[in-house]
Amino acid sequence: MEQLEGKICVEAALRARQRRIHLLVLRNSLHAETSAPLIELAQARQIPVKLVSPDELDAMAHGHTHGGVLALCSPRPHLAIDQLFKHLNSCGFPLFLLLLEGIDDSQNLGFVLRTAEACGVDAVLLKKHLWDFDGAAVSRASSGAFERLPLCVFDQAESLLPRISSLGVRIYGCIANAQRTIYQVDLTRSVLIALGGEKRGLSAAVRGYCDRFIKIPMLSAAGSLSLSHASAILLAEVMRQRLSRDETFQDPNQA
Repeated sequence: MEQLEGKICVEAALRARQRRIHLLVLRNSLHAETSAPLIELAQARQIPVKLVSPDELDAMAHGHTHGGVLALCSPRPHLAIDQLFKHLNSCGFPLFLLLLEGIDDSQNLGFVLRTAEACGVDAVLLKKHLWDFDGAAVSRASSGAFERLPLCVFDQAESLLPRISSLGVRIYGCIANAQRTIYQVDLTRSVLIALGGEKRGLSAAVRGYCDRFIKIPMLSAAGSLSLSHASAILLAEVMRQRLSRDETFQDPNQA
């Protein structure tokens, strides 16, 4: 059982219909403009609604910024690999995928997912043995994106990446010593961007399936960026290229 706190992620969970929500708890002094849409969504799914005093809700909440809204629910399910490919076949091409390795912080993952949704990522892939997160904390940090984005947690790279490649998706691994920068490759085609954590980077297994390596150019000796910042720069560049794909793309280094 997980406890979502805050209107944004609770409403996102109600609308996404991915979780089984057992109870919606609202502060009895909430303005109707806040409570009415949530109650309507809950009633449509036959979810019980409980109105409580501010003191009662504060006692139930784990944090102090719940805004008078809580939901008790099951963990958000992840896509199995076959479900992922069913989803991808329903997406418009070109595909835009994100693979993450080495994240060990729920808030950091939430920030990355929020950026991924904003930039138009079709699905996020994460290694199963790395999934040890508080789903409620991820949802809160992602501003509800965690509830909506298709997320596939997989065991081994070889169980997934060859099938991804068979769809015509080019796999770009982001590493510090890559020869090409993100501005020297065409990201308007179907792509998977693979990002590793700050401590370990991309695993050898994932690197082995990459078609090309790219890097974020830096004007100082900073060495690396936090994963959330690196993902924002990378994903924004994919979005920028796609929004301007009608312009002539010239890359003297492109094979």
